[in-house]
Amino acid sequence: MINKIIQSLADAMAGIKDGSTVMVGGFGSVGQPLYLIDGLIEQGAKDLTVVSNNPGVGRTGLARLLELGRVRKICCSFPRTSDPVVFVELYSARKIELEIVPQGTLAERIRAAGAGIPAFFTPTAVGTKLAAGKEIRDIDGRTYVLERALHGDLALVEAWEGDRWGNLTYKAAGRNFNPVMATASDLTIAQVQHLVELGALDPEKVVTPGIFVNRVFHMPYGDPRVAG
Repeated sequence: MINKIIQSLADAMAGIKDGSTVMVGGFGSVGQPLYLIDGLIEQGAKDLTVVSNNPGVGRTGLARLLELGRVRKICCSFPRTSDPVVFVELYSARKIELEIVPQGTLAERIRAAGAGIPAFFTPTAVGTKLAAGKEIRDIDGRTYVLERALHGDLALVEAWEGDRWGNLTYKAAGRNFNPVMATASDLTIAQVQHLVELGALDPEKVVTPGIFVNRVFHMPYGDPRVAG
């Protein structure tokens, strides 16, 4: 019987290695798998490359992972969002590497990895520093830059509903980067708000099929099992 439900954060994070590329879903704090990030902090993996829309806010969640010195590099679109205090401190002290990727390009690089597309041409960033060192080509009278697919060893995603097979739905803006990240990583762990019986999800509403999900962790917001 297929059952991908994991009962503890420790089990959810089992086997994550130092040096991994970790994709973290979310658009700002919306749709971010906060409990899974806490689990990764507890698990202890270090020298990580994090792929996320931004490097976190304040000193909790993703920002806390950075503050603990566990992230070697971050690949994101908005390093200077609301209250980016930890990233600013680390970057100013040259303690973290940064790769800035335009948001649409970031999403497409991740999607390409999930679709088995090694690279693609885009006009975004042509003529800017972000195109330095990359292949440039003129196609039908327009200039494009070559961007390579972005693959993860691990994806941490947040979903609205999930079942024991790993089928997932999302709510509103919580959909954001989560579905493409789930397809682009070797190991996908989903934090779900609502765990439902197999067959309860309308197949037409399933955004991420279970084939892309390895582990499901049920953790509604406010659950007393997680402190603070």
